[in-house]
Amino acid sequence: MTAEKESAEIVLPQEKTKPSLAWIAWQFLKIGAMGFGGGVAIIALIQRECVERKKCVEAEEFLHGVGLGQILGSFAVNTAFFVGHRMRGLLGALTAMIAFLAPSVTLVIGLSWLYFTTQKIPSLQNALNGAGPVVIAIITSAAISLGKKTLKSLPAWFLGGVGVLGTLFHVSLITLILCAACVGYVLKMAKENSLTAGKHTNSRQGSEKALMGATTITAAKVATGTASPILVGTTAATFSLFALALLFLKVGFMFFGGGYVLVPLLQHELVSKLHLLTEREFVDGVAISQLTPGPIAVLATYVGYRFGGALGAVLATACLYVPATTLMAFISHVYTRIRHLDKVRDALAGISAVIVGMILASAVELAPHSSISLKHPFGIVLAATSLYFLERHKWHPAILLAAGVLLGTFVPGVFAG
Repeated sequence: MTAEKESAEIVLPQEKTKPSLAWIAWQFLKIGAMGFGGGVAIIALIQRECVERKKCVEAEEFLHGVGLGQILGSFAVNTAFFVGHRMRGLLGALTAMIAFLAPSVTLVIGLSWLYFTTQKIPSLQNALNGAGPVVIAIITSAAISLGKKTLKSLPAWFLGGVGVLGTLFHVSLITLILCAACVGYVLKMAKENSLTAGKHTNSRQGSEKALMGATTITAAKVATGTASPILVGTTAATFSLFALALLFLKVGFMFFGGGYVLVPLLQHELVSKLHLLTEREFVDGVAISQLTPGPIAVLATYVGYRFGGALGAVLATACLYVPATTLMAFISHVYTRIRHLDKVRDALAGISAVIVGMILASAVELAPHSSISLKHPFGIVLAATSLYFLERHKWHPAILLAAGVLLGTFVPGVFAG
């Protein structure tokens, strides 16, 4: 292979064709509007649009972003940030993140206004029931697609299985990722995968060694309780937009482990400690966050609206994401610089394999859940049909989601448990 050919191999997709910021905004706006089903469903949508359809990032880079996004905050939002950064740097990252959050934040503001005006939650559950089986199909399709590109050796298949079992038995995601990185490093999995695939890859994949150390330090801080900043005392009488901003900055530093971790954190702060919300208001807020696309972290939007209207909603949401976004900006920058190092590539090959297993396990876990509607035979048929059209005919997920929502809305009886 000539030097010229080798140099051509290491050019990143985003360097070959840099999408415009408007294009990035439109793609992530669509993903944000379709993001029913939680973080893993959103990951599957990003994979479908940016890896499979548009080929803006490599599958391996995408999996690295998913793994590295698990450290702090919502991993779906972090992945959107990471993918945007791979395409257009920091400006692309912020564009992707803001566009992705815009539909769910806007909808939560509208539903919060309606709730605090009428004390009622709009009934959208039937629509969600119809979309549920399609969400399962989208997640499964993403796992299949990524698995074909990642599980190319026995160690990779082993780690994929570990990802499935670890997720099903609720092993800490950070623990799984760190262990997978160590296995990949020890077994030199990047080289092993390329040999098994019959390809010579002198430079591809990557993330960062420094980040592995940062991850270890972060996990240690979580375990010892030293990861959060000094608590800011406040009372209901003095609660203001400034206090709201400080509260969500604090929560943002404690936001480890995915979206649902936010629920007990906010319940403790707002209901048990500060008595700013009643139990009923808080539970209804969780319900509203579940009725919208995007991550459950938009619960912060609901709380912000309660104390500061639309401005408070935007402020609370922004402050919640400041710590994680700052960390992801650092991660994405370091990733670009050292992703070609052999040791880093080996560690990330292990992470990629375990992430595929985690995605597949999430589909298995969600399938029997009542809100996903697979307790009824029709839900199983809809999920299987959706998977067929996604895999065989490459249908856009929006078409299938729309069909599911229409079925759930106008023929709700077919999903009756």
